[in-house]
Amino acid sequence: MKKIKLTIDGMHCASCAANIERALGKVKGIKSASVSVMTKKALIEAEDNVNIEEIKKAVSNVGYSIVNIQ
Repeated sequence: MKKIKLTIDGMHCASCAANIERALGKVKGIKSASVSVMTKKALIEAEDNVNIEEIKKAVSNVGYSIVNIQ
């Protein structure tokens, strides 16, 4: 398991965070995702073989952009 931290641009409310959490939850290999509007960050716990491009696509498909991945 690995932890991934994303900085996400475009969130304005709790509904935004919930939309991103739902989208990330559908990505194969992600075990949990927690998104904070206040910090504009998502903390993800995922399997080692999770596809970063799939994470980017999931966030982009719901209308937000990833500024940084750690």
